[in-house]
Amino acid sequence: MKTSFRVLVLLLAFTAVAFAGCKEEKKTDPQAAPAQLSQSPGLELTVEQLSQYNGQDGRPAYVAVDGIIYDVTAVPKWAGGKHMGNTAGQDLTEVIKTKSPHGTSVLSKLPVVGKLIQ
Repeated sequence: MKTSFRVLVLLLAFTAVAFAGCKEEKKTDPQAAPAQLSQSPGLELTVEQLSQYNGQDGRPAYVAVDGIIYDVTAVPKWAGGKHMGNTAGQDLTEVIKTKSPHGTSVLSKLPVVGKLIQ
């Protein structure tokens, strides 16, 4: 009897763990605060909304290149949302392509959080 009880407890525990990750995906309001938006993959931000993600006051640091928004928050060279005279929260396509010594090669190492929209 004890063995059957243990098996039942294990099955219930396994079922609970298996379903723990199954929750309904919520859509975010594009006018929501940056903290709420940053938790949702696949953001769609305007240039104005992107400017909120400047790495200042505890906010994440995002930059856009070729319409793709990258998270540079964890990049030490982007500490405080600034790097080599550039500020996070902007579309840096032109800067990356014409003035950056590394060009777009470093982008593949960054998390993609969404896309820039008009």
